[in-house]
Amino acid sequence: MVLLQPWTAGLMAVLALAVSPGIFGDADPLVAQPEEMIVKKESHPVLFRQKREWIWNSLYVEEEKPAPIPYKIGQLKSSQRVEVKRFKIEGEGANTIFSVDHKGDLFVSKSLDREEKSLYHLTATMYDGNNKVIEDSGDFVVQVTDINDNSPVFTGVFNGSIMERSSIGTKVIEVRATDADDPTTANGELRYSLINSGDLSAFEIDSISGVISCKINSLDRETRSKYVVVVKAQDMRGMASGSTGTTSVTITITDTNDNIASFTRRTYELYVPENHKLNEKIGTLDLEDRDQIQNKEPIFTLPHDLNRMFGVDISPTKDGNLVLRQPLDYETRDSYNFTIQVRENHRNLRFPADNAGTALTSALVHIKVLDVDEPPVFSQPIYTFTVLEERLVNNIGTISAKDPDRAAKSIRYSILDKDCPISINPFTGQLSTIRTLDRELEATHMFQVRAQEEPSGLEAFVKVNIIVQDVNDNKPELIVDETILCENDMANTVIGTLRATDKDNQPASFTFSLAYPSSNFSIKDYGNNSADIVVAQGPFSLDDPRDYSLDVSISDGGRPLQTSVTRVVFKLCQCDSRRIPTRCKALPRKIGVSVHVLVAILLCIVTILVIVILFVMKKRYQKDSLTSMKNSGEIHEQLVTYDEEGGGEMDTNGYDVSILSSACHDGSLLRHPDHHPHPSLYAIVQKPHHHSQPQAGKGDMAAMIEVKKDEADHDRDGYPYDTLHIYGYEGPESLAGSLSSLESSSTDSNLDYDFLNDWGPRFRVLAEMYGVDEPEYYHQY
Repeated sequence: MVLLQPWTAGLMAVLALAVSPGIFGDADPLVAQPEEMIVKKESHPVLFRQKREWIWNSLYVEEEKPAPIPYKIGQLKSSQRVEVKRFKIEGEGANTIFSVDHKGDLFVSKSLDREEKSLYHLTATMYDGNNKVIEDSGDFVVQVTDINDNSPVFTGVFNGSIMERSSIGTKVIEVRATDADDPTTANGELRYSLINSGDLSAFEIDSISGVISCKINSLDRETRSKYVVVVKAQDMRGMASGSTGTTSVTITITDTNDNIASFTRRTYELYVPENHKLNEKIGTLDLEDRDQIQNKEPIFTLPHDLNRMFGVDISPTKDGNLVLRQPLDYETRDSYNFTIQVRENHRNLRFPADNAGTALTSALVHIKVLDVDEPPVFSQPIYTFTVLEERLVNNIGTISAKDPDRAAKSIRYSILDKDCPISINPFTGQLSTIRTLDRELEATHMFQVRAQEEPSGLEAFVKVNIIVQDVNDNKPELIVDETILCENDMANTVIGTLRATDKDNQPASFTFSLAYPSSNFSIKDYGNNSADIVVAQGPFSLDDPRDYSLDVSISDGGRPLQTSVTRVVFKLCQCDSRRIPTRCKALPRKIGVSVHVLVAILLCIVTILVIVILFVMKKRYQKDSLTSMKNSGEIHEQLVTYDEEGGGEMDTNGYDVSILSSACHDGSLLRHPDHHPHPSLYAIVQKPHHHSQPQAGKGDMAAMIEVKKDEADHDRDGYPYDTLHIYGYEGPESLAGSLSSLESSSTDSNLDYDFLNDWGPRFRVLAEMYGVDEPEYYHQY
């Protein structure tokens, strides 16, 4: 039975198309012929098949029909002649939307919406009075018929584009609207049109497909780049009674290359300094092209004689940048006048140009070259010279530069590298060597030469390469491996091979020979830069105290010929039959010191000698100073300050106290009455002489003290010599006795200290301590 349900539903759909929807509104359904209307359904309970006897027509319900009270839409019947007592329905909306009474009448109890659900599938069962199934379940469908209750709707935003100058009928965009009503009826069939609220001059729309197309071939983006059209969609096949919906469509006109470039001016005047850099812009040739920038393709043409001097590059804005290809020279040519032309790339010009008759395709260019003070210009971009090594060359070559300006200033040359072995004549530019060059140390010398305008003008630099050519100035060097001399080596035994090398960069032809005659060995030269050492007389013995060696002379065959002598020392061993050493005699050890160690030792010795010499000179200078001070009688330098007094005469070893003692006793410390010193910084007021006090005798010590005091008073920068030294006790055995004032007084002293008043303000306190008590001996300064 389940397998027959789809077939039944299809049959019901056919019947629905054949019968008008309004026939079974409130009337009983028609009964068709049994062979056409009966839907036979087979059931197979267990062992038999039962034939279906249901009789019904298709059932229809109009959507949105109000149902305040249930209304009848049809009747369920069976061909069996039995008294039917009860019907039962099941399925979609059964007993809620649809209901059936005991007669089989089917009722609808609510308003239906086809857009929500258009078909309801139900099953019916018939019972007798004993509640026994008379007719098993049969399927039927209730269809909801459509009404025009929805308007067309445009979904999304519609934007189209079309290239200018497109042909008629070119498609722009297709618009689509939707209608929720049944598309198989007129309620859902839409028609499209353009309404007057938009622009109708350039576009049209297909009423059925909704395709908007161009109806003219003269679209021009430069005139108008955008159009807005309004599209209306209407159902009921476009009839006036149909519902409508509208939308706006924006159409953009895209650009194509339909204009040619045109100069904005007929004449361009440009001013360019003569030192303008190459391949840089001189000026801009402005162009006018109404096309968008991606469709601008100007091509510039220069006169044939100037296309190497100047060029035109396309700028990002598709204008022309006039650039310099070759250097300018004001002194040679100060102006350029030429005509330049511009045209469009015709390969991309798809249509005749709109401005073909008005475009300015040629212009006159005037270029004025401005004079600039330029730096010197060298005759070559780089200089290369060759010099033989180990020779002083006065004329290696000449660097030449000149002032390109009309002033033609003189040029001064110099080399920037301080350690360069090459010098240059500052006026002629001639190069010469300062010292000999050694190719083996440095084969090429590179430096820069500066050329500067005088005085202190612009400067330029050039690179100079000096290639040092080789001279045969190196002696050949011997290459020899450790040479084993076996005890049992007999005459003509080859014990070693000689080879040589040379630092010079010249092909050498080495020859080997004995530097001194040898009775035991000889050299066999093969003439191919190698030789063998051959035993001339053997055998040998390990007990022989002698060491065997050979002096080899090598010449390189160059010009001048270089030779060297190298000593080859042999290692004497006991060998087996294959000359493999088994026991060897120890070679004497060579004690050697490297050159670097020798230099370090010499530097240390020189340093020590310099220190010793300086020390001796210092001692001698100190001794001379002490001698001169002793001879000058400056006894004040011998006075030593003691913090602790010592034991009498033993403390006088550092100075001669007898001088002070004798000076005090003979009165030589008194001031000379005839000596009148100049006023000093301290002795501004001079004390008058005292006639009542007897003058002491004048001695050498007193005169020396007066002289030194006067010098000290007039020396503004020197330290004062008259510093007071106090000695508390000099001991009982001192010749000078006690110099301290602690154990003596002016009444007991046999000395007259009044002369201290004449020594100036610095001795005023001392004079008061040892002076006379009368008021006439005290003076204020």
